[in-house]
Amino acid sequence: MSDYMFMLESHLSPDQNRAVAAVQLGAAKANVNLFLTGGAMRDMLGGFRVRDLDFVVEGNALKVAQSVAESAEARIEAADDRRRVADLLFPGGVTVQIGMARQERSARAGARPQVAPATIQEDLRRRDFTINAIALSLARASRGLLLDPLNGLADLQNRELRTAGPYSFADDPSRLLRFVRLKTRLGFQVDPRTQSQYDNARRQMLEKGIPARTLLGELRQAAGETNFTEVVQAFAAERLLSLYSPALEGAKLNLAGLARLEKIRRLLPAGEEHRFPNLEPFLFVLCEKLAPRERDAFSARIGMTTAERNAWQKLPARTRKLAAGLRAPGLRRPSQVYQLLSRAPGEEIVFVLYHDAVKLAQERIRNYLQKYLPLALETSDSEVDAGGAAPGSARFQKAREELIARRLNERPKKVEPPAEDPQSAHP
Repeated sequence: MSDYMFMLESHLSPDQNRAVAAVQLGAAKANVNLFLTGGAMRDMLGGFRVRDLDFVVEGNALKVAQSVAESAEARIEAADDRRRVADLLFPGGVTVQIGMARQERSARAGARPQVAPATIQEDLRRRDFTINAIALSLARASRGLLLDPLNGLADLQNRELRTAGPYSFADDPSRLLRFVRLKTRLGFQVDPRTQSQYDNARRQMLEKGIPARTLLGELRQAAGETNFTEVVQAFAAERLLSLYSPALEGAKLNLAGLARLEKIRRLLPAGEEHRFPNLEPFLFVLCEKLAPRERDAFSARIGMTTAERNAWQKLPARTRKLAAGLRAPGLRRPSQVYQLLSRAPGEEIVFVLYHDAVKLAQERIRNYLQKYLPLALETSDSEVDAGGAAPGSARFQKAREELIARRLNERPKKVEPPAEDPQSAHP
């Protein structure tokens, strides 16, 4: 195993490692070369937590994605036939993108690019920033080989943000938002030429050419950042929030609410953040001070479907049942709290903690996040006595849940102080 493969496995959660294995199997079945690229490589090499897994194949990416979805417990969330890119959701909330190695050329800034298949080297060279233009081969013949045509690894080590080419922002104006987000998130210094390119693009108002759904995608990325409040503040300072809603440029920007939500997100067990999707609570809090017509205009600007709009605007109604369950007097044992919350959608748990003022509900969620869930995660499969049932089976899962319930309900034994030795006692 190469050092980079060991580094990769060490940086991923068990759920993420299972997703990597499933994608590798799908690529092998299709007989195509597979590479891990983009933000996953940047975060791994930079020592950051890996959030999303981005894969590139030299071949039919949609066919690989379909094969992965059929053989693993994953579903295709979205697919782009033109760019040959598919987004998949794996158990535990692990998000994966599988795309075709490609070239993209635009006739003018913001115009729809022409897409053509390419090699992995060509794919890396057309990317946004050098730190995102690094790949790790997962192909059988070159497994563990690092590809870095633009010397992005050196920029990571030097903590410098640099565009991959002189026309990066003109080719894709959404990179203006990405530039601000990455600069804020990473705290890197900016290459002077890159800053000049950014300033020129803003003078030309290229940001106005960002498509609606791309605006949504960039906001989704912002919501996934650990310091999303700081990212939103940076967008506001650069006067980029008007792309989403003019009302967010003023007093209606709910920075205090975002800071509170960010503090709540820090309660989540390390490495398990992907189990608690943040977009819907983030959007609710971001737009909490907007009038109903302003929220509707906001969702229209970013091309949200009715289902997507309802998902965040109706969060209070969706979480009423969970909130009521947490306030129930009969919910006394830790195992009961664990069972209730382990079956609830993660975004609803976070929202109830943000929105519900009842102290009992707050305490029960905090106990779940800080005590019960960590204990459950520490329970290994080897500790489960399932009578020979295989891990993953219904019988095994039932035995595992019973073991966790017993451990949660066990009261710590009272430790009696040692009896005093009469001979040692002072007269």
